[in-house]
Order: sequence, then structure tokens, then C-alpha cells
Amino acid sequence: MPHYITTLTIAGSDSSGGAGIQADIKTMSALGCFATSVITAVTAQNTTGVKAIHHIPADIIAAQIDAVLDDMPPMAIKIGMISSAEAAQVICDRLRKVRVPIVLDPVMTSTSGHSLSAMPVMSYVMTHIAPLATVITPNIPEARLLSGMDISSAADMTAAAKMLARNTGCNILLKGGHLGTGKTIDILVDREAKHETIYEHDRIDTRNLHGTGCTLSSAIASMLAKGLPPQAAIAAATDYVHSCIRAGGNVSAGKGQGPLNHFSHPLAMEIREK
Repeated sequence: MPHYITTLTIAGSDSSGGAGIQADIKTMSALGCFATSVITAVTAQNTTGVKAIHHIPADIIAAQIDAVLDDMPPMAIKIGMISSAEAAQVICDRLRKVRVPIVLDPVMTSTSGHSLSAMPVMSYVMTHIAPLATVITPNIPEARLLSGMDISSAADMTAAAKMLARNTGCNILLKGGHLGTGKTIDILVDREAKHETIYEHDRIDTRNLHGTGCTLSSAIASMLAKGLPPQAAIAAATDYVHSCIRAGGNVSAGKGQGPLNHFSHPLAMEIREK
């Protein structure tokens, strides 16, 4: 019987619809995948910032994962916001035996600067969940905290990515949007910290960047689910995100940092024969 290319996002909910679970589902759907979800936290937020966070109990997170894995096993998984040590532990326990690509977005703060994951939680994530991942996608502020290194240039990005790759044994995609140069530069370092690939795009002058990291990580997961190797999956995903930023760059949505246009170039839902 034919089947959809199913993906899973494990992340927090964003009431504004621009980031988190909502951005992940939009992205995966726009790229032709069937998105399933596990909600780790419910946030009250809009384009101006995060107002409140409710942490979902760890047993409910575990039950959500079990329900999806038992009935609709995904072909790739994206992990975003993990707001408690208990949540991190059950996610690690459930995914330890899963043999599909995993994209880990080590979300620590929102676009507006609100703390979403404490450093002890992220330390557990990087020690226990990161080794299960295919690609980890920190931005520069996250990489600074995780590596303890100052990052103010592309060379610094490469050095930090290599350190994280050696520490985790995982491919590291360090996102360079925070450098503020005329180009956006993302650098992929392989799990052995021997090779690097640079993805470069023209910078778009817009404040509508809410959910960019969530969108990129779920786009990578979608491309991995379709069978692309990491380097090609990241190339396709970064192109997609760039097109979403461009399409939504001049659109007003809220009083602060608006969302991307996830459906600017949608693909039909893919159906494959088993």
C-alpha cells in the first residue's frame, strides 16, 4: 500500500504560529512530508516576545512519543525546545533505539531573547541526546554557550563547530545569521571534524525572522526523510529557508519580528510505494 513520507517534530508550541511546533508542521507539510508532533511545552508568545511557558509533564511527553512511534514511525525526527531535565531524559530513552535521521536544534532562547532551556538541561541534551543525532544546528549565541568560545568571524564559526563535532561525534551546522555581514553564512562540519561545507546566501533586509531556526531544522529533517544525504539535505533546506524569508520579508504580521512565508513554494504531499 502507498505511504506518506512521515516526519516527527518534538518541540514547544508557539501561540503566534511562527516558530516551534507550528513552524515545524508548516515546513514539513510545505516540503511534501506528513508531519506528526510531540509537544514539550506550551508557550504564550507573539511577535514581540514570550509571555509565559507551561512545561508538559515528562510522562505525557513519553506517551506522545510512544503513540507516534507505535503507529506512524517517522522517517526522520526533528528535536527543538526541551525545557526540563525530565523531558530530556524521556526523549533520550525513547529515541535511543530509533534508527532514523535525527536533527537536533539546541534551542536555548527565543528570537526575542527569552530563555527557553536552562544550561543544565542543555548540558544533558548535548551529552546524551546529541550523540543520537545526525545533524545539530546551533546558532552563534547557542554555540558560544555550548563551546565557551568567542565567535565573531567565519573562522571562529569553523573552530567552534569543529570543537562541538569532536565533543558530540555529530555533524554540526553552525548558523551564521548573527554575524551581521552582507551574506548569511552557515558552516557544516562533519562528525570527525575534518571537512567543512559553507552555505552562503544574500542577506535579506527584514525583521521578519521569527522561527528561522525551527524552520531550518525541520526542513533538514524533511530532506533527510526523503533520502538525501546530510550535505545535500542542508543545501536544499537552506535554499528553502532563504526563499521563505524573501517571500515574507515585506509582509506585516504583528508588531515585532514577524514570521516567514512557509508556503511560498509548497510541494505536493509525497506518496511512495513500500
